[in-house]
Amino acid sequence: MSRSFALFVYALTAAFFGLFFLWPIVNTLGGAFVDVSGHFTWRYVAEIFRNPIYVEGLRNALLLALASTGAAFVLALPLAWLADRFEFPGKKLFGALLLAPMILPPFVGAIGIKKILGQEGALNALFQSIGLLRPEQTVDWLGRHQFWGVVALNALHLYPILYLNVAAALANIDPAMEEAAENLGCTGLRKFWKITLPLIAPGVFAGGTIVFIWAFTELGTPLLLDYTRVTPVQIFYGIKDLGSNPLPYALVAVTLVATALLYFASRLFFGRKVNDLTMMAKATSRGGPRAVSAWAGAGCAAAFAFVIFLALLPHLGVVLVAFSSDWYDTVLPRGWTLENFRVALGHPLTVPSIGNSLKYAALSTVFDAALGVGIAYVVVRTRLAGRQWLDALAMLPLAVPGLVLAFGYLAMTQEGRLFAFLNPVKNALPLLVIAYAVRRLPYMVRSASAGYQQTSVTLEEAAQNLGASPWRATRKITLPLIAANLLAGGLLTFSFAMLEVSDSLLLAQKQEDFPITKAIYELFQLLGTGRAVASALGVWAMVFLGVTILGASLLLGKKMGALFRA
Repeated sequence: MSRSFALFVYALTAAFFGLFFLWPIVNTLGGAFVDVSGHFTWRYVAEIFRNPIYVEGLRNALLLALASTGAAFVLALPLAWLADRFEFPGKKLFGALLLAPMILPPFVGAIGIKKILGQEGALNALFQSIGLLRPEQTVDWLGRHQFWGVVALNALHLYPILYLNVAAALANIDPAMEEAAENLGCTGLRKFWKITLPLIAPGVFAGGTIVFIWAFTELGTPLLLDYTRVTPVQIFYGIKDLGSNPLPYALVAVTLVATALLYFASRLFFGRKVNDLTMMAKATSRGGPRAVSAWAGAGCAAAFAFVIFLALLPHLGVVLVAFSSDWYDTVLPRGWTLENFRVALGHPLTVPSIGNSLKYAALSTVFDAALGVGIAYVVVRTRLAGRQWLDALAMLPLAVPGLVLAFGYLAMTQEGRLFAFLNPVKNALPLLVIAYAVRRLPYMVRSASAGYQQTSVTLEEAAQNLGASPWRATRKITLPLIAANLLAGGLLTFSFAMLEVSDSLLLAQKQEDFPITKAIYELFQLLGTGRAVASALGVWAMVFLGVTILGASLLLGKKMGALFRA
């Protein structure tokens, strides 16, 4: 295509990110560092660190992020290593099932976990039935260990991101380096620690950065587990007096600075290494994963099955709640029903929310597809100066938490501000579509870039030599060849937008504008059958997202890990 098209993509991307990525952040920082008289001040930020409640929230958020990332690493690394080195029964099936935790936001899984670990939940009933607890004795597992409940749900939801990155890094290691170490007597754990781990460190850090930022700013899970002394929940409650209280702005600013420092540190120390590792030519001395004995293969399969079982336990709890008519103080529900699913598709709160989510997600996906393909073309197919900066700009939404951006949108649409006409109290559709589009654009860019890299440019050049214009050559030759990649990116963009949590909880202000996740949250708080109907709606969402992620993983294969790399 022409240079003018590339420049147009530059300008459109810069304008879009300037208005709806940088400007919300500027408004948030303005509220944190500018006083009512318009002068710069540190007072509000300093007050955050003087207030013991906010300090405790920041400390808890940091500890949650560290513990969640560490737990995800412990789950992901051994599995990725086993999958890279050995062939065992059911390997492909287990590899697909590993992605299953991503089919439901962890805050929905919290509904199931509360039914399993609550005082009158399934675990206590099980322990009572086998004699480990007296009939009248119960343990409030979540009441005593809310922190670890949030950590567990975060880790079990996010470990696939680390797994995908580590698996891709392991697949690109030159086996000659490990063989050379073995020839020099470096074997076993020492070889892994000295050779393998440093080589995959860029992939580990790339995935770990996303997991850390995600866990640091996770809102839904602590909200549903009543773990309120944590920064994201404090920000959520702070929007109630956004127009008069500067402390929520300061709290968001502190969160933004913390996540931005981590992101830029990862780019500075590991960004080049990630690219070098991706482009490294593999030696051919190792013939890929090797076959193992029946017992060793069974052990590998058992390790995968155990982690998958743990990861699916919250989802299983949600499914059981959705099918139950009576589940109290028993291991399994006493009664079963399909009524909750019928109500979930007929409730006055759920029916509009499904339509809203479809509308928001579809519009944002169409926009992301158009802009993402253009950005990928400029980055991969042109030699324009600064195209790497364009790629980095498109990836920035992975590093800035949705909670921060959503708060920024609320800040910039307050009465008297430039974008007051987009205030979600009046109409949430434009702002939610924009928020979803910004957050999911990296998926389309990465998917389209992978397609362009796999398709030889000589095919386009041959078409142009035969008289086709650059646009006609792209439309007739390149786009059909990369259609699978675009479909995979579109599926992920659409499905994750359907179940976006932070943007939905903060920006959907009126019931008629609620998307699915906000409807689930509101149903969860209702007495009676509210939690069962919320679970049924979560199951419908689970089935939908499960099908789309499975389809995307089949289309992208190992390249799917690049979608979750900052």
